[in-house]
Amino acid sequence: MFRKVHLYLTALCAGITTAILIVMSLLYLYLSEKALYENQFRSFQNDINTIATSLEQQSVISIEWLSKMEARGGYTFYALDNGIPFLYNRLANFSESSELRGLLDSCLEMYRNQYGYASTEIDAAGDNPYNTCIHAEFPFNPTGKKHEYHVSIIELNRGNSSLQLLVLAPLDFLQEQIARQRVRFLLIDIAALLLLTLFSFFFTGKLLQPVIESRKKQTEFVAAASHELRTPLAVILSAAECCRDADAEKQSRFLDTIKQEGDILTSLVNDMLTLSASDTQRFSCRPAPVELDTLLINTYEAFEPLAAEKKLSLSITLPEESLPPCTADADRIVQLLSILLHNALSYTPEGGRIDLALSHKKNRFYLTVSDSGVGIPPEYRKKIFERFYRAEKARSAKGHFGLGLSIAAEIVKLHHGSIHVTERPGGGSVFTITLP
Repeated sequence: MFRKVHLYLTALCAGITTAILIVMSLLYLYLSEKALYENQFRSFQNDINTIATSLEQQSVISIEWLSKMEARGGYTFYALDNGIPFLYNRLANFSESSELRGLLDSCLEMYRNQYGYASTEIDAAGDNPYNTCIHAEFPFNPTGKKHEYHVSIIELNRGNSSLQLLVLAPLDFLQEQIARQRVRFLLIDIAALLLLTLFSFFFTGKLLQPVIESRKKQTEFVAAASHELRTPLAVILSAAECCRDADAEKQSRFLDTIKQEGDILTSLVNDMLTLSASDTQRFSCRPAPVELDTLLINTYEAFEPLAAEKKLSLSITLPEESLPPCTADADRIVQLLSILLHNALSYTPEGGRIDLALSHKKNRFYLTVSDSGVGIPPEYRKKIFERFYRAEKARSAKGHFGLGLSIAAEIVKLHHGSIHVTERPGGGSVFTITLP
């Protein structure tokens, strides 16, 4: 299931980022190509201004000058003197039937239609006392495609003479430049798509890892809980079955067994409900100023009879100076200490020692519960706070289910503190809780 989700998330992440990249690339290409054409058209207009100014200053238009202007800008010139083609046109292999001549005639026709004051003939009145030079530039696309040519018509009138100069600028080189730019962007987008897919695969894999781990722990939790519930339930059902044919004395023993196993089930269910409340953010905590030394003394007095019953030595160490109050939930701290002390009482053999201590340094409180019991091997210390985890293999031993330390860790986390375990010199374990 997670494999399919991983692939779907990879495709979704890569698809969205690639779509955004393509849209941005197309937008950039559009703006870039538009700017290139505009810059080229402005450059063409500047050249025409230069050519028109030069024409006004010359009394004779030479073939050499026309050739020079053509070569400098890569243009094609077609000149008419009073409607008669220049000799230069014939020298440049322009003929009445040539394809280029037809193209030039189409430019002239378009110019006449758009601007209206162009003519290839001398004014019918035959009298124009003024010298005028006008020119107009426009795009020309004979095949219907965009941006094929830039065209300019220059009309120079001197007295009764009229000169028309048509300048045709093909945009093949600009189209080739744009084509190369598009190919480059296409290759970049393909490479980006591959990189984004690879990145999305690893990124979504990292995102799913906590979900996979949570699902794995949930499955392990259900399996472990089922295992823990099965044994007391089996004992209860077996004892209930035996009560039918047993005498009064045996029935009493069976009922005691049922109650004992029921108490175990109640404890287990309560622990599971506590952890469930923690998972759903319903783990209540009511912080208030608390005197931790008083709290430890009360806890010590509550567990001292149990320690004496198990023939264990229970001691408490408190600082001599007065301590500031700690902002915490008193009931939760008592629950935390009870879990640690209960574990210490369970895993410390007769004649052992259990120490409960409190200290305060640099605005932090340190609570320690140490014992001289069996200890915890180093390889298990990081795992003991996991649910249903116990270093020993026999889960039913000592009536422990492996949930107490998980609850303790949740209580410490709720108080923004920390908990860790170390080895006690001479054997045993030391649990240290740090509270802000």
